[in-house]
Amino acid sequence: MAAAQKGITFEAIMKEIAAGQFRSVYLLMGNENYYIDRIADAIVDNALREDERDFCLNVFYGSDASVNNIINAAQSFPMMGERSVVLVREAQNLSGWDDLSYYLQHPQPSTVLVLVYKNGTIDRRKKVVSLISTLGVVFESAKVKDYQLPALIRAYAQEKGFAMDEKSVSLVADSIGCDLIRLYGEMDKLFLAMPAGQQRVTPDLVERNIGISKDFNYFELQNALVAKDVKKAFQIAKYFANNPKANPIQLILPTLFRFFSTLMIAHYAPDKTSVGIANYLGQPEWMVRNNVLPALRLYSAGKVLRILEEIRMADEKSKGMGGSGWTEGDILRQLLAFIME
Repeated sequence: MAAAQKGITFEAIMKEIAAGQFRSVYLLMGNENYYIDRIADAIVDNALREDERDFCLNVFYGSDASVNNIINAAQSFPMMGERSVVLVREAQNLSGWDDLSYYLQHPQPSTVLVLVYKNGTIDRRKKVVSLISTLGVVFESAKVKDYQLPALIRAYAQEKGFAMDEKSVSLVADSIGCDLIRLYGEMDKLFLAMPAGQQRVTPDLVERNIGISKDFNYFELQNALVAKDVKKAFQIAKYFANNPKANPIQLILPTLFRFFSTLMIAHYAPDKTSVGIANYLGQPEWMVRNNVLPALRLYSAGKVLRILEEIRMADEKSKGMGGSGWTEGDILRQLLAFIME
């Protein structure tokens, strides 16, 4: 399951490709490279047999190619088979985008033109984008949000024939984050290491194969803060301080900031039920029930505001501002003491 995209979805495009239905042109753009690469690879794999690719696949790179060369390749008839694929990688570096309009007014029916535009988007008001949208597909792959990760992780596990409990999902999400290429790569390694016949992923298996602690991680730190469990929070802080490479404060502080920012927004939800807050935040109800509601009872809006300011100050200290001599462990312990006082 992909995150929601503008216009046609990743799933719909992949379904068409698997059915052998190809558009004249695809513009694949955005900041989440995982979906862009999946679609581009699927087009090549499904549009051409392996023995056709030497003759019917033309690959260009935006920084080296000219639009004229791309158009000439796209206008050519396939040397064998029923279609050819013209794949333009790094299209964000291509000069003369507007010149593609000449080809798009009379595209070659036997050509599938694929424009891979990463780390950004093209203005949809441009004529060339409008023509592509009319003839084929304009797909924008947006960065996945933190709150979307659990659903994506569960769906990917299910696609591969595995089930994951809530803690295992959270461990993977919190330790790897929103880099989907790395996320799914680590999950694939985890699935390959699963004992024969076992289909349920447990926290122990995640710890063993992804290299994170099931007891000392951000998921458990958040639980400790939600419960104001001082002893547990400081045990985790000590573990982080002793393992700084695996648990850098530059990753811990943004996760704390996101949690308390979410809590601040929840304070102003008009409906304070779990369903009402979930709808207001755009988060699954179980996340609100398990984390947000208990924290609302312990942290007032005023306290949350002061915590957010303290996290900003901790971030400045971690970057050497406001005086030197602070270790990451010192900064985190001082922050946790403030949060739970």
